[in-house]
Amino acid sequence: MYAITVKDLTKRFGDFTAVNNLTFSIEKGEVFGLLGPNGAGKSTTMAMLSTMLKPTSGQASVNGYDILKNEDDVRKSIGIVFQDPSLDEELTAYENMDFHARLYRIPKNGRQEKIMELLKLVELDDKKDNLVKTYSGGMRRRLEIARGLLHEPKVLFLDEPTLGLDPQTRNHLWDYIERLNREKGITIILTTHYMEEADKLCNRIAIIDKGQIIALDTSQKLKNDIGGDVITIVSPEKDSLYLAVKALPGIRNIEVHDSSITIGLQNAEKHVAQIVNMASEKGIPVDSLSIHKPTLEDVFLHFTGRTIREEEASSKDQMRMMHRIR
Repeated sequence: MYAITVKDLTKRFGDFTAVNNLTFSIEKGEVFGLLGPNGAGKSTTMAMLSTMLKPTSGQASVNGYDILKNEDDVRKSIGIVFQDPSLDEELTAYENMDFHARLYRIPKNGRQEKIMELLKLVELDDKKDNLVKTYSGGMRRRLEIARGLLHEPKVLFLDEPTLGLDPQTRNHLWDYIERLNREKGITIILTTHYMEEADKLCNRIAIIDKGQIIALDTSQKLKNDIGGDVITIVSPEKDSLYLAVKALPGIRNIEVHDSSITIGLQNAEKHVAQIVNMASEKGIPVDSLSIHKPTLEDVFLHFTGRTIREEEASSKDQMRMMHRIR
């Protein structure tokens, strides 16, 4: 059974296409990741699936409800943790939870028990009476997740849930997300541009770039598609090196990037000396060389020809898109 189905979903802002004919489905109880750089269309996709933004064309359903025909039913059955903070800093954690519970008309007789259960789940029950403005970034994200679970949603949307957090807090939050999925069976769809986050949490990953899905599978299968080992060589004459290496036998795939080339092949250690000697004979300088097993970063390089961008969104198109969403 599918928790989410998407067919030819498209969103345009004037002449800018933020999401371009997306088609995919998510199983109930699955953790599904949308992985991509800032401005790729991840947040716009989430906004459409959560009914905050109407698509230009295409269809989608969440928990069996059409996102255009059954907006209220969709909203009642989902929880959302936004990329941008949405807590009231002048209220306590408990007051934030209570206010949200009243909005969702959670019965009074079970409201307090539910709030305390969720605050305990995210280990904030002992700080329930502290003002949110005194909370750290990680504590706020945990509170936002707890708040999103108050009405017992079938699907939880997490938009860049660990953006800006330090590595220790990020790992701590990953544990909560895994626990939610494992113990409560909630379907989770999350956007991220952190490779390790997608690798650790997601059953399947869709890599999205320029509004289109360019790869979709489990993390391991995506890595296996590259296969073997990956050699990365940094050289000021990368184009000459690319042409020279491409002619060698046993090269499975080779790609040129901004300042390096990546080579996919089996038993890389056996070929390193041959590649270095060949570069030396042709007078091609090599600044550095490394060997590793394929990672999601290599997968992204393979499909897009560049590394993933982890900087904050700054392009005019991205700013215009987010302004329209709000």
